[in-house]
Amino acid sequence: MNHEPVLAPMLRKLRLWGNLDAAQEQALLDLPHNVVAVERNKAVVREGDPASQCWLVLSGFCVRLKYVGSGGRQIVSIHMKGDMVDLQNALLGRADHTVQTLTACTMARLPIQAVRRLTDTCPAIKDALWHDTLVDGSIHREWVANVGRRDASTRIAHLLCEFALKLEAVHLGEQMDYELPMTQDQLADATGLTPVHVNRVLQTLERDGLVERATPKSVVIGDWKRLAAFGDFRPDYLHLDMAKRRAEGR
Repeated sequence: MNHEPVLAPMLRKLRLWGNLDAAQEQALLDLPHNVVAVERNKAVVREGDPASQCWLVLSGFCVRLKYVGSGGRQIVSIHMKGDMVDLQNALLGRADHTVQTLTACTMARLPIQAVRRLTDTCPAIKDALWHDTLVDGSIHREWVANVGRRDASTRIAHLLCEFALKLEAVHLGEQMDYELPMTQDQLADATGLTPVHVNRVLQTLERDGLVERATPKSVVIGDWKRLAAFGDFRPDYLHLDMAKRRAEGR
């Protein structure tokens, strides 16, 4: 029986951003790593920690978050299979935010020095990782705009659209029908709202026929164009068409 290499999810993600030959792909798959099972709501990186390893999500979902002086927290991004959730620490040397599991996760720990040695000797891999970090920045800017300038209903609709496309891209769900692995409290932390407000927005989206929710976490999108228009959602910032554009020489 053929078994998929442990780091294959990372390779599939990086193929979106760069053309790697067989030897370069094998070099990525051969990076030293330890596989760790992590329970839900567990911090794998804490703000202020020195960086000695990178964390790769193999299954489950993680969030990056910031705590403020009052004890409140803001979720600043959501991550899933194939994402390296703290790659920037390889250069910055110290974590400036916390990474916490949203669900039970399987993760791989990669020594930062091994990653840096590989990127120092392989410009194509360095470029792919650089692109991955740049797309991270693009998504972060959209989240800032979402929390800062969109109203409550639009924020939630926008997040539901983003999650749909990201899940579909890594084959974890369908664009029109998926499981959202977030509680209303967590949605509130991601959108700068209260859980009560999130509940009201979700009920409004259902009442208006923009989504259906047979269970608290199920999301069925009946009309993608309506939900995207309502959520002021344009997918360009995700750069999911980069591989297609690269293949067409654009």
